[in-house]
Amino acid sequence: MSALAEILYDRGADVRGSDITKYVFTQDGLEERGIEILPFDAANIQPGDTVIAGLAFDDSHPELVRAREMDDVNVYRYNEYLGHLLEDYSSICVAGCHGKSTTTGLLAHILEDWQPTGYLIGDGHGHMPADAKNFVLESCEFKRHFLAYHPDYALLTNIELDHIDYYKDLDDYISAFQSFANQVRKKAVIFGDDPYLPNLKYPVPAVTYGMNEGNDYRGVDLVEDEHGSHLAVEYKGEKIAKLDLSESGLPFVWDSLGAFALAHELGMPADEIAARIASFHGIARRFVIEEAGDSVLVDDYAHHPTAISQMIRAVRKRYPGKKVVALYKPDRYSRLQYFLDRFASSLNEADESAVLDFDANIYPEDETITVTIQDLLERLDHGRLLSIDEPSAEILADFGPAVYVFMSSKNIYLLKDLLKVRLEQNA
Repeated sequence: MSALAEILYDRGADVRGSDITKYVFTQDGLEERGIEILPFDAANIQPGDTVIAGLAFDDSHPELVRAREMDDVNVYRYNEYLGHLLEDYSSICVAGCHGKSTTTGLLAHILEDWQPTGYLIGDGHGHMPADAKNFVLESCEFKRHFLAYHPDYALLTNIELDHIDYYKDLDDYISAFQSFANQVRKKAVIFGDDPYLPNLKYPVPAVTYGMNEGNDYRGVDLVEDEHGSHLAVEYKGEKIAKLDLSESGLPFVWDSLGAFALAHELGMPADEIAARIASFHGIARRFVIEEAGDSVLVDDYAHHPTAISQMIRAVRKRYPGKKVVALYKPDRYSRLQYFLDRFASSLNEADESAVLDFDANIYPEDETITVTIQDLLERLDHGRLLSIDEPSAEILADFGPAVYVFMSSKNIYLLKDLLKVRLEQNA
């Protein structure tokens, strides 16, 4: 929602919004633009407004009730409004269980040096140049929200069951991506190494990327070290570019290949794409690295066991020989219960691990959810329960020197900030 507000402001609209009063990092871009943020109140809705409601609210929210009572106020849901906005541009939707935020940010970074390009990224960043030709949009599958979009181009990163509180099973999840694929108008670029994406039916040409033989765009000669990753790109059997990636881990290699493939399909020269990829320095809360004394702090949005495992492995590649401390704060009871053993297995890949309990305002989705944070703690080999407070930061400091990996879609980065201060004081 903050990214959309930024885009609308950039398009010349008069934008204001309602939100909680507690600071969240996604408000930074709003404040930079001078966009007014008000506490929730039905009186915020004024005659003649266009109201765009986030997907976290149901129709009983007081502001939505008031908006629908007013004849001269138009009301849209977030994804519904974006579906209309896409029609003004050459639209590119990035979808998948993992990697869509990073891939969206990377693709926007590549294209904006070639053609005027707007973007909306799930890390809260949005921008729309006045002369924008392209619009790159992160497109979320939760509750099939991405079915509001009919993009010209789609980049599909992978399929792995998630959002257990909504999807019945993997087949149901796959069916959502099939429905989305049916709506692509010009071309789909898909991760060919995925076990499911190549088996979907596409109404448009589907171009594949990946590391395996048979992909249209294939990564070869991969070298991973403490400086990042390096590889060549083969296009239909011919090497057309060399990629030097500042970030570590296979997921970023895959994301870079996907962004390269789509940009190349749009007509951007391979050497220009490679140069833009080399200058990319990530997005908010995705493998963000800070140093404190002889320790390293990594902040990441990982909240699925596969993403946690990939993060720990990427950190070991970048910091060989260093102790790895993994920290995780769950966001949904249903996700923790369904993947409980896999969460434990992923966290156990680290040398030490710690978990934080759910936020007090998060509750089990229904009566079948019985999992608690203790169930996860009991499955950890070297785990402990911490909180966002000074005593927990002190405990963590005693683990050092180490690479601390903070992973969650929630506010685990606040504990990172406390630890950083303590480590710097001890240095």
